[in-house]
Amino acid sequence: MAKHSLQDVAQKAGVEPEYLDRLVELGILAPDANDVFSTGDVRRASWVQSLEQAGVPLDGLAAAVRDGALSFSYLDASAFDRFTGQTDTTFRELSTRTGIPLELLMVIHETLGYAEPRPEDLVRQDELSVVPAVELLLSSGVPHVAIGRWLRAYGESLRRIAEIETDWYKTEVMKPFIESGMDEVAMMDAQAELGSRLAPLLDQALLALYHGQQEHTWRNSLFEYVETALERAGLYSRLHRPPAMCFLDITGYTRLTEEEGDQAAADLATTLATLVRRSSQEHGGQPVKWLGDGVMFYFPDPGQAVLAALDMVDGIATHGLPPAHVGIHAGPVIFQEGDYFGRTVNIAARIGEYARPGELLVSQEVVDLAQDITVTFKEVGPVELKGVSGPLRLHSAHRAA
Repeated sequence: MAKHSLQDVAQKAGVEPEYLDRLVELGILAPDANDVFSTGDVRRASWVQSLEQAGVPLDGLAAAVRDGALSFSYLDASAFDRFTGQTDTTFRELSTRTGIPLELLMVIHETLGYAEPRPEDLVRQDELSVVPAVELLLSSGVPHVAIGRWLRAYGESLRRIAEIETDWYKTEVMKPFIESGMDEVAMMDAQAELGSRLAPLLDQALLALYHGQQEHTWRNSLFEYVETALERAGLYSRLHRPPAMCFLDITGYTRLTEEEGDQAAADLATTLATLVRRSSQEHGGQPVKWLGDGVMFYFPDPGQAVLAALDMVDGIATHGLPPAHVGIHAGPVIFQEGDYFGRTVNIAARIGEYARPGELLVSQEVVDLAQDITVTFKEVGPVELKGVSGPLRLHSAHRAA
């Protein structure tokens, strides 16, 4: 186990030496006979200071530790070794040394979940690991704004993964430990021991899943590149058609939550996610984002969007879930930071809101582009939708008899 002096701990934890003296005095930190601290003490000092800054009284923490009601011993577990401390380099110094604009270095800090730093704040060790990629992109001529967008997309996506993972760990690991009869202190040590064995396997799994998603996305990008090159050379002609946006909502989701509780709503959302993800992927589409009681999808082919939506509506009914109502519109969209924007998205959402339970409504644009599928469309007439200028010709979609 690594050993640290008081000055080392203060620098790595980002606290004053006097603060460490106070933690030792209170019994929260316990250096050895030679006043040497462990790596776990670095984490304890940093995390305890965060607790105090959040309003938790330091004397109360110390009393709980003395009484055995609270322990920070689990922070010695190797699972926490991945969490690096601060360097002795400020953001201003790093900017001067690398030539990376100060505001771009601050974006790196923000993507890790922290508030915007000051130029004289110290850089974290994990932030330095991001710097080489930023340097290469800058030297290749990628604009600062584009790099910032990339960093924020990474940060937001990984934040969601970390939050979901932590919530899952609480309910599926920590809670069962308590229910088995462990007290809180024993549970925290047991979960930390399991987490230390699990953490490297999760890293391995996360990277493998990411690489799999990369291969899928890069392959699609290659297809588009080859098609474009052949088309320019006059060797290939592809059918140009705009993509479709699809909105699916569950009827009565709010009422279900109120009547049967949050767990019932969460179970419904899990079943719904499995059903719609499978149906959308089978038809070349993808879920873009989850909206509490529904989902927004992107489909390159409007006809496949219709087929996928019919599968979803049928599957939801088969599984005994509350009926879904769906709206689809086709047209140009803007893709930015993992999301889609524009008039096509807004109209699709409004159509979905207008649809009745169990109904799939599509715009005239979708009907015109979906002539190669075996589906029956029935016009429901020109419809005025909230937030949409002028009436829209809408059609209900049904499987052909």
